[in-house]
Amino acid sequence: MRKIYVFDTTLRDGEQSPGVNLNTREKVEIALQLEKLKIDRMEAGFPAASPGDLAAVNAVARAVKDVTVIGLSRSRENDIDAVREALQGAQDPCIHVFLATSPIHRKFKLRMEKQQVLETAQASIRYAKKYFSKVEFSLEDAGRTELDFMAEVVAMAVREGANVVNIPDTVGYLNPSEYGAIFKYLKENVPDIEKVQLSAHCHNDLGMATANTLAAILNGADQIEGTINGIGERAGNTAIEEIAMALETRSEFFGAKTGLALTEIARTSRLVSKLTGMVVPGNKAIVGANAFAHESGIHQDGMLKEKTTYEIMTPESIGLKESKLVLGKHSGRHAFREKLLDLGYELNEEQVNDAFAKFKVLADKKKEVSDEDLLALLEEKLIDTPEVFKLETIFVAYGNESTPTARVRIATAEQTIEEEAEGNGSVDAIYNAIDKVTGEEVTLADYSIKSVTHGKDAQGEVHVVLSQNDVAAQGRGLSTDILEASARAYVDAVNVLIEKRKTFSRRERATL
Repeated sequence: MRKIYVFDTTLRDGEQSPGVNLNTREKVEIALQLEKLKIDRMEAGFPAASPGDLAAVNAVARAVKDVTVIGLSRSRENDIDAVREALQGAQDPCIHVFLATSPIHRKFKLRMEKQQVLETAQASIRYAKKYFSKVEFSLEDAGRTELDFMAEVVAMAVREGANVVNIPDTVGYLNPSEYGAIFKYLKENVPDIEKVQLSAHCHNDLGMATANTLAAILNGADQIEGTINGIGERAGNTAIEEIAMALETRSEFFGAKTGLALTEIARTSRLVSKLTGMVVPGNKAIVGANAFAHESGIHQDGMLKEKTTYEIMTPESIGLKESKLVLGKHSGRHAFREKLLDLGYELNEEQVNDAFAKFKVLADKKKEVSDEDLLALLEEKLIDTPEVFKLETIFVAYGNESTPTARVRIATAEQTIEEEAEGNGSVDAIYNAIDKVTGEEVTLADYSIKSVTHGKDAQGEVHVVLSQNDVAAQGRGLSTDILEASARAYVDAVNVLIEKRKTFSRRERATL
């Protein structure tokens, strides 16, 4: 069975999704989970983009041990130098250099002729090889590049010692037969092509990223590139979990598999969704909430008689539990701890006590506490941020013929402050009152709310993005009361913003 290498770019291409802005600790948390998933190669970021991105890539490089850590670089020496700095301390570093090759990019973006593109790419690979034993080269917008010129660039990359050559469908333009044919053409027309691995990187603009990637595998691709949950620029990237399970489920057809720990898929998906704030649609393949749900009476009858009538893979294969143990307010600490272990959480005594206390509060509000409730409860504060401000209480007065008013009580290290404010709605009034307490001038860049579970007593999870000058911060809040969840998310984001500001200030002082 041929092995397909998995190149994960959740931390780079995935973070380029509009509205996503991961901090360093969140990137490291995702990286460590990707390591558990047994990703082969991990693109941690674009170091030349900003000092913060460089620092985050370095933190990831030092945190993971069993994954090749990759930094992205344009075909510029300054970019390559930034990757060198960012990957210091990495166990297995690799640089990913790219240059556009299509006619439209050559004319309008690069303003280069073919020969200039070829020479620039060659110089960048040579410079990168001075410092890295592992080099991947990408032909940006390869999907719209002339085949003969593409082959010429790939042949050059092979001669210069690139280890991987990536053929991206950067704008998601191609169909599977076209994309697969490119790999077949390169295999047949580029001298010494066996010296490199060919990689497939597809975008989902026309909804064909997974199909195109599988077509590339059928035509000799050695590596696939994608993201968890398919997040990324515009319509996103190939969803890694879809490729992995397609190869696993149809191994006799594809004759290839990944080396992923498939039972870590569900938890990885959930973590990426939580930290990016990008909700996974219920009908999303593999990891959607409805992927293993059956409502139709005919389907249910078939499932009761033989599961394979309507399920081509099992929920257990991606790390989900088919049966649900529901906890309630009468459950004890021992049952709670056992449930945490069953869900994959090994917490210390203090963490268990804290989680159990939150669970008891929730159980008093809800008739039943589901697995999803527990997971949301555990992961709400997955990344600890110093709490400059801590929400204690909120009170909201609202009527359809009166102006909404909110009063909040917030604790700081020195005192407890109470403020009241009006707003266009209840949430606006709450946020205005919080602003009075904190004194922070912020812009609410994004606000979203979703139900964690079903039913009238379901928990609501609120995700907000605040911006202040050029700094953005995400916050999350969880409660059976959406107004309380909204307030908690806002205060959480303010605390993250303050911590980010302190970090930037320390960096500036360090450069003086």
